[in-house]
Amino acid sequence: MFELNDRVAIVTGSGSKKGIGRTIALALADQGAAVVVADLNLEGIEDTVNAITEAGGRAIGVELNVTNKESVDAMVEKVLAEYGRIDILVNNAGISQKVTVQDMTLEDMTRVFNVNMFGLFLCSQAVLETMKNQKFGRIISLSSVSAKRGGGVFGGAHYSASKAAVLGFSKNLAREVAVDGITVNCVAPGLVNTEIWKSLPEADAKNVIASIPMGRPGEVKEIASTIAFLASEEASYITGEEIDINGGSHMD
Repeated sequence: MFELNDRVAIVTGSGSKKGIGRTIALALADQGAAVVVADLNLEGIEDTVNAITEAGGRAIGVELNVTNKESVDAMVEKVLAEYGRIDILVNNAGISQKVTVQDMTLEDMTRVFNVNMFGLFLCSQAVLETMKNQKFGRIISLSSVSAKRGGGVFGGAHYSASKAAVLGFSKNLAREVAVDGITVNCVAPGLVNTEIWKSLPEADAKNVIASIPMGRPGEVKEIASTIAFLASEEASYITGEEIDINGGSHMD
């Protein structure tokens, strides 16, 4: 199940070791997809591509600034030149900042929205023509539990707002493109066991864990496997949805 043979998947922000993008890229490649590792970090791109190919998968790296339309369009052109199609887009690239609203600047707000929402818009828009022509596509975007419960451990209000915008944007887009065989969904992770989480002071970490009914952070593989499902044929009748992956810390 969840085989992605002959599919081409772009994963933005998949060059960093700190987040979950690299694990997503590896999971999609493990299911048979040719993966485009798209990131600003050239060294990180190379590391992810090497990890995929050493495991027997297929991957290319593309330098990408999601906030720049020319960069996004150039990435799409390169992917089409290499593979001739784009089947899956995972909008994973994102940034956060822990700051109060009182101390937040307009530049802080703009920077977070530029990456988390406007970059996601540019990437999604750029693949639509190809996906419509194919009559097939999967757009999967990373939101956050912070979007739904009003904050969390790591982000400020601008982070929560940008991730809430991802949900609204994705639902609208899902309605627009369903007739073209394209599904649009989100995942909303809670606390995940990444390098960022490991950097928390011990006392803060214990308080966070106490608020999670399962009593632990999520693992990056648990996020990646959900995304692999949403990218597959088995999820063909799911669109406009967000899947909460938070160990029970927030329940709708």
